[in-house]
Amino acid sequence: MLKKIQAKELKLGMHLHALCGSWMDHPFWRSKFTLTDAEEIQRIRASGITEAWINVEKGLDVSVPALSAEAQSVRDEPTEEIKAQQTKPPEPVAMSDELRQAAMICAKARRAVVSMFHEVRMGNAINADAVGELVEEISSSVMRNPGALISLARIKTADDYTYMHSVAVCALMVSLGRQLGLDEASMREAGMAGLLHDLGKSVMPMAVLNKPGKLTEGEFDIIKQHPVEGHRLLVESASASAIVLDVCLHHHEKIDGSGYPHQLAGDAISLFAKMGAVCDVYDAITSNRPYKAGWDPAESIRKMTEWSKSHYDERVFQAFIKSIGIYPNGSLVKLASGRLGVVIEQSEKSLLAPRVKAFFSTRSQTCIVPEMLDLAHPGTSDRIVGREDAARWGITNLDELWAS
Repeated sequence: MLKKIQAKELKLGMHLHALCGSWMDHPFWRSKFTLTDAEEIQRIRASGITEAWINVEKGLDVSVPALSAEAQSVRDEPTEEIKAQQTKPPEPVAMSDELRQAAMICAKARRAVVSMFHEVRMGNAINADAVGELVEEISSSVMRNPGALISLARIKTADDYTYMHSVAVCALMVSLGRQLGLDEASMREAGMAGLLHDLGKSVMPMAVLNKPGKLTEGEFDIIKQHPVEGHRLLVESASASAIVLDVCLHHHEKIDGSGYPHQLAGDAISLFAKMGAVCDVYDAITSNRPYKAGWDPAESIRKMTEWSKSHYDERVFQAFIKSIGIYPNGSLVKLASGRLGVVIEQSEKSLLAPRVKAFFSTRSQTCIVPEMLDLAHPGTSDRIVGREDAARWGITNLDELWAS
């Protein structure tokens, strides 16, 4: 049962369901968790939040006697009652287990982003609560298994690109933030920035945004205004943090100063904007667009590596590769055995030894019975010798092969 209480009534052992007010007011990227640290309560009160919803079925109620002052001051040793009630961070799960949940989140996220863009086009304000809830769901999926939602969000139609690109960049930002060792609040900010980074495209001319061919110089000049327009919309909404505003405005800046809109270079670009630049480009070049088919994920990493010295911060780019792999999920690879396989899931042991589904023989040039291979397993003799072009072998159902 949910109960609305005053922030001053919060105590250890209560299970937060939601914090009242703007999602930018509270200090956590998630809002559903059990209070186990007195500092968490202090941070909520210091943020200006005055009310909160608690779930009394998952945590303590107001009527339960408050913990002693001594217990309140003990941060690292919660009582046994609190331990029993505590909501743990999402446990890691296998790709196969997370795919179904990730697919539902992707479908919900697409509807939410379509609605958000439509409302902005109509001159209406952003629904801050809905945005915060969506970021929390995407972040939780990434925590359980980063590869599932990130990979599914990459598989988008040309018509879906503008909307699902925002979802994909949100997930990529959370995953990258975790790899960089960001705290919870910063990861939440990164995810929010990813979801809203292209908001300015909601006011771009649809004929230019969805043009099936190469843009003219004049049309490209129009599209280059989307960071400025997105920043304006977020400022007017008064619902975005400085980090979200910065990423929206500067995710197209490059380390060498050749980006836009302000030609920032080097350390003049913030960490979060540097993260946004990498995540934005990766999803853009791996996705099907109105004017071109997406590149293979492994080919995209190779291309981005070529551009990295002039485009990206080295530390951020290396962390990004570690977060998605040298051969990201969905990559077509050739094995030493002569078989072709699609990368299914990354390995914690080695970036060069993911889990692969072998399904094609290059020697007989025919499909074979699919076999799952964990290339990091000590008993596996096969290995990746390089990436392959699906078109060369007439393979047209690569995404179906790994997603199934």
